[in-house]
Amino acid sequence: MIIHPAGSRPSGKGPADYFTGTVRMDPLISAPAPARLQGITVTFEAGARTAWHTHPLGQTLIVTAGSGLAQREGGPIETIRPGDTIYFEPNEKHWHGAAPDVAMTHIALQEELDGSTVTWMEHVTDEEYGA
Repeated sequence: MIIHPAGSRPSGKGPADYFTGTVRMDPLISAPAPARLQGITVTFEAGARTAWHTHPLGQTLIVTAGSGLAQREGGPIETIRPGDTIYFEPNEKHWHGAAPDVAMTHIALQEELDGSTVTWMEHVTDEEYGA
């Protein structure tokens, strides 16, 4: 059993290579092999968002606060709210983040495959975001 007491691991800043705007990341779990689960709480300030990306084994988001947006390639921009659970299929190109005027927090869960949980792509433009 591994216990990480609340607040025992430092928050990190979302790197500008992968995020637009102010983003805070708080680690939840990085399970040791042979488990593959990784989890993080991500807080996006209003207007902040990820770049386009994929996950080799998919991703589940659980919205815990605020109001956000999510979009899969070719689909409409969807509003996401606390209590919503969003699943992106393996290798489905997508982005997610806060609404333009409200911050949003979600738990992100994904599994590692061959040492990777994510493939980052181009930034979501202001036009794509709807700003």
